[in-house]
Amino acid sequence: MKAKVLVARATFPDVIERLQQQFDVESNQEDKIFSPAELLQKMQGKDAVVVTASEKITAEVIAANPQLKAICNVAVGYNNIDVAAATAAGVMVTNTPDVLNETTADYAWTLLMSNARRVCESEHWLRAGHWKHWRFDSFLGADIHGATLGILGMGRIGQAIARRSTGFDMNVIYHNRSRATPEQEAYANNARYVSKEELLRSADHLILVLPYSPQTHHIIGAAELALMKPTATLVNIARGGIVDDVALIAALREKRIASAGLDVFENEPALHPDFLTLSNVVLTPHIGSGSEKTRRAMSDCASANLAAAMSGQRPPNLLNPEVKAKK
Repeated sequence: MKAKVLVARATFPDVIERLQQQFDVESNQEDKIFSPAELLQKMQGKDAVVVTASEKITAEVIAANPQLKAICNVAVGYNNIDVAAATAAGVMVTNTPDVLNETTADYAWTLLMSNARRVCESEHWLRAGHWKHWRFDSFLGADIHGATLGILGMGRIGQAIARRSTGFDMNVIYHNRSRATPEQEAYANNARYVSKEELLRSADHLILVLPYSPQTHHIIGAAELALMKPTATLVNIARGGIVDDVALIAALREKRIASAGLDVFENEPALHPDFLTLSNVVLTPHIGSGSEKTRRAMSDCASANLAAAMSGQRPPNLLNPEVKAKK
């Protein structure tokens, strides 16, 4: 008998067709966001589930599905899954790293440049019919070339972001839980390791690229924002909850920092409504990895993890290698 698999969010139809050749697949091509109760019901009797960040796989969900063997996350971050509970229950957990590094790094620069040069703010002003004549001081922004780029979280994506700064002749500083190797620092445009406080005080443009965890919750709050330059820009392409959105809104409204570019939010998609009242913030709906090529690569990676887990092999991107997998 084929293993039973739930694909909890819509994906490319040909991906579903390939999965159906190997598994008994229930797919959510209508892309309905399941409530916790609906997700629990849909997972009943399933051997594996393919999820995204919108599905919360809690200890309760895992306990209610004793037949479950694998949770395959179509994302790098996995704070939507209780990995410890899965490990205790003998459930393998996987993610999709590396395939989205370059695309996400591209997008960080999209937000950085839109921020610095006030692209969205000036476009909205133009569309509203306000442009009647050219002014020498219209929408003066911040330079990127020659500026100091700060990166909080120097993993693979952080390094890819820093590498792109070479053409802008930027000074790169970073803070990370552990210092990168000399080779990694050289690759990242000779990035220099500094304390978190120095990073915040010195960066002209700060990009957040660290995973969400209880330890990183609100790692950028009112106190941290107060250390930043009033001319500084902030970009978050990591996860909502890393930034205290209420504190950021206050800092933007009071012009204590110049601007922000946000692809992720606390409680997304229900972002704080006050963001919509601000002109000095660029807002996008969690599309950092959103090229077709990369999203297909993520789907393929999740499919490979699923196939390995269901065949009794070690998945290539196993997050809990200590798990004693079910037979």
